[in-house]
Amino acid sequence: MFILESITCGGIVIDRMLPSFITLLVTLIKIGVPVILIIFGMMDLGRAVMAQKEDEIKKGQQTFIKRAVAAIMVFLVVSIVQLIVSSGSKDNPMQCVSCFINESTTTCPAAK
Repeated sequence: MFILESITCGGIVIDRMLPSFITLLVTLIKIGVPVILIIFGMMDLGRAVMAQKEDEIKKGQQTFIKRAVAAIMVFLVVSIVQLIVSSGSKDNPMQCVSCFINESTTTCPAAK
């Protein structure tokens, strides 16, 4: 017989795989989106430099800077939200949110 490990979140019993999946998704967003933005910015800047036109180089630089700032903002916003949610007390209703964002054994109590 296959028994899934369960956790309690706000009085509701759920499978442990759900918070694990959402934690993985948040981590991919936190790391993947900035990397993709920087790669696209580098490609835009590279195309502009290859065109060897002053106007396109400046436009490519501006696009790269905007994408780099957006990448930094995505990373920092997700990190700050994770920090704020994880700093709540154990009796706080945010414990359930913390369980989904920062899955760990302390934030996701096992079901009884």
